[in-house]
Amino acid sequence: MSKVIAIANQKGGVGKTTTAINLSASLAYLNKKVLLLDIDPQANTTRGIGFDSTQFSHNLYTVLTSSSSIEESIVKTALPKLSLLPGSVDLISYELNNNIDSINQLKDILGSVKTKYDFVLIDCPPSLGLLSLNALVACDSVLIPMQCEYYSMEGMVMLLNSIRKVQTSSNPNIKIEGILLTMCDFRTRFANEVSKEVRQTFQSKVFSVGIPRNIKLSEASAKGQSIIEYDIQASGAVAYLKVAKEVIKNGK
Repeated sequence: MSKVIAIANQKGGVGKTTTAINLSASLAYLNKKVLLLDIDPQANTTRGIGFDSTQFSHNLYTVLTSSSSIEESIVKTALPKLSLLPGSVDLISYELNNNIDSINQLKDILGSVKTKYDFVLIDCPPSLGLLSLNALVACDSVLIPMQCEYYSMEGMVMLLNSIRKVQTSSNPNIKIEGILLTMCDFRTRFANEVSKEVRQTFQSKVFSVGIPRNIKLSEASAKGQSIIEYDIQASGAVAYLKVAKEVIKNGK
């Protein structure tokens, strides 16, 4: 059974794209068939997984504007079980030229392909515009990366409020996949205090493992690789593999 997970946070710089790339790669490494959607106009996920977004004549924008089918727009990545629907800067135009009536479009498009995959992961923009709303309507659950600092709580609360609104209007079955603490330096008392407070507040909704600050994650992204390809023994790879195992367990 396929599961669609939106990776979202209305606050930028929380490790959302890093999570989209490396969680997808980890699931693929664990023998799950995965489709990764880059719906952020910045197309950082597309670049971070090894592609130049401008090289594609077919991408998510052309799919949303009916210039190409989703089947012909999906590309293979270096990992055999992982495919990508590339992003494009043209997605800015999509948000500007469409309205709230289009929030079911991504759900309708995914309907023809999602059963071919174990997991479909959607990397959302750091805002609640039309693209993010499409993702929230299309998904079964939302994974929320949260930087291990107090100010990140504000962005997460805003997103949770948005999810509740989508639940009451367009997607009553949407669930919280989990809150993932990112960029954690557990050598400091501050990071441990933040982690403790988040776990006390959200309890079982928080993934059991946090993602450590790890230079290897940045190096991998700069090389256009997932951490699984770049250095599977790095602490970041170990952490994302543990998160992937929790996601698989949640999906059963």
